[in-house]
Amino acid sequence: MTKTKKMTRTVKFFLAFVACAVPLVILAQEPGSGLSPQAILKPALDSWPTYSGDYTSDRYSTLDKVNKLTVKDLSLAWVSHVEAGPGAAATGGFVFARGGAAAAPTIIGGEGEIPPNASANPRIVGAILQVNGILYMSAPDNAWAMDARDGTVLWHYYWKTKGGTHIGNRGMAMDGDWLYFETPDDYLVSLDAKTGKERWHKVISDFTEQYFSTMAPILIGNHLLVGTGDDLDAPGFLQSFDPETGELQWKHYDVPMEKGDPGADTWPNMDAARHGGAQPWGDGAYDPETNLYMYGTGNPTPAYTPQSRLGDNLFTCTLLAVNVDTGKMAWYYQTSPHDTHDWDSNQTPVLVDGTWDGKPRKMVLQATRNGYFFVLDRLTGQHLLTSKFGESANWSKPLNAKGQPYPNPEKDSTVPGSLVSPSNGGITNWPPPAYNPKTGLFYVPEHDSYSMYYLTETDPRGAMGLGGKEEDGVGSTSNSIDAIDYHTGKIVWRHVFPESGAGGFGGGTGLLTTAGGLVFGSDEGGNFVAFDASTGKPVWHSHIGGVSNAAETYLLDGKQNILVANGDSIYDFVLNQ
Repeated sequence: MTKTKKMTRTVKFFLAFVACAVPLVILAQEPGSGLSPQAILKPALDSWPTYSGDYTSDRYSTLDKVNKLTVKDLSLAWVSHVEAGPGAAATGGFVFARGGAAAAPTIIGGEGEIPPNASANPRIVGAILQVNGILYMSAPDNAWAMDARDGTVLWHYYWKTKGGTHIGNRGMAMDGDWLYFETPDDYLVSLDAKTGKERWHKVISDFTEQYFSTMAPILIGNHLLVGTGDDLDAPGFLQSFDPETGELQWKHYDVPMEKGDPGADTWPNMDAARHGGAQPWGDGAYDPETNLYMYGTGNPTPAYTPQSRLGDNLFTCTLLAVNVDTGKMAWYYQTSPHDTHDWDSNQTPVLVDGTWDGKPRKMVLQATRNGYFFVLDRLTGQHLLTSKFGESANWSKPLNAKGQPYPNPEKDSTVPGSLVSPSNGGITNWPPPAYNPKTGLFYVPEHDSYSMYYLTETDPRGAMGLGGKEEDGVGSTSNSIDAIDYHTGKIVWRHVFPESGAGGFGGGTGLLTTAGGLVFGSDEGGNFVAFDASTGKPVWHSHIGGVSNAAETYLLDGKQNILVANGDSIYDFVLNQ
């Protein structure tokens, strides 16, 4: 056989293989797509349709097939791997997936150039949606659809970025057959859930002002809520987009922008306020009874040199409630007035229907980065309770009459240095907490650490953004998962990890709790762990390496699945019964 005939036969075989392989990918997508916004109000047991599972953000599942008795039989069903970058679509080549099968198609969008690190290993840190047997996940510049039954990647979307801060991506939103996610260079992108093809993309914020976008969009009715981040002296704002057209519906600034705006008197002048920060980069909770969306805002800027922004600096480090239809603020509570350490209050708030002083009460709970836990009336914003859950936190004065911790100037950054806890990462951070109505306990990761904060810019005009200081970490005393009784603010149990003090952040990847009496989290040894929700005792674990997101659960084919990620790999566990 001649060399030419060999090549011809090889090409024919290759084209035949492609023709057979691609339809298989398309057929695999048939069960997926189709999510009504109303379905998120009362999610079915066989889906995980939004960032926290439902609008309460309590990350509580009523599923109980996996429980304290059966969890010992939980075993790995499959593990799948995702790859970032432009793939074969950028080169005209053909890529084979692991195992020799044809790789899923890669769709390319975006307005930038493909950077040198385009194929860097992705890291799944946010929510993975599960709707009709299809998983939808994202990382900076990338999105994927995956068969929930075996982990087969169905399609991959790659965004050509202009650059920006690629710190992470917290997930996607879904409306009908459409998906939405943010890009680091500040675009909102809509994709066809069946094919991964781009529908449209819209600018969220000004990339030249160094905004960056990591939040998982939140779909509420015909509103798509989107937030951004920025580490320079820029104003924070929450926006609502039309999920059908991508057009802007309203924009709510989190700091005063004009004289006479609420909170303007908490800044020395309007220039300081307009450059004051309060970025809404985290995901919140929604109360359909009041039509209020509750979310936390970020730190004031400049962060560490506060001489130019004396005052409480509203509405930075604040829990805000805004009307979803108008974007107008209904109430607020500032959890960290005049923050001086970059301890954003973007931590996920949790809605609870419980009791207070023996009477039914609708509340919102939040454990913040500064080490304090808050309970508010979610209808009015009335303060009910503040407690300190961070054992090492030493930065504040005693609580004021409003229940707020206010910074002790001796713990600000100083020229000789100040020993402060927590370090910049906080007692807790953005990974979501959980609440179990059966136990009445609120679960949150705790990281107790110390740093020396040195002032390096003594000019009274301060420094921009996060400049003007040097932080040197000096150690961690303990890392744990805490269970807090919201009635008293007291810690009912604290599971301290044996590796504590080594500099890790045990349980810091977010939590899930279930009617089966379990809390799912992680430890510092690379274990995915189930804890007894009442006692904190570990009852099961699987060593999968560094867990990178909060676990999720749902029914699939009658079986309860537990899904979690480790960087670029997805692990699916089911009961071995």
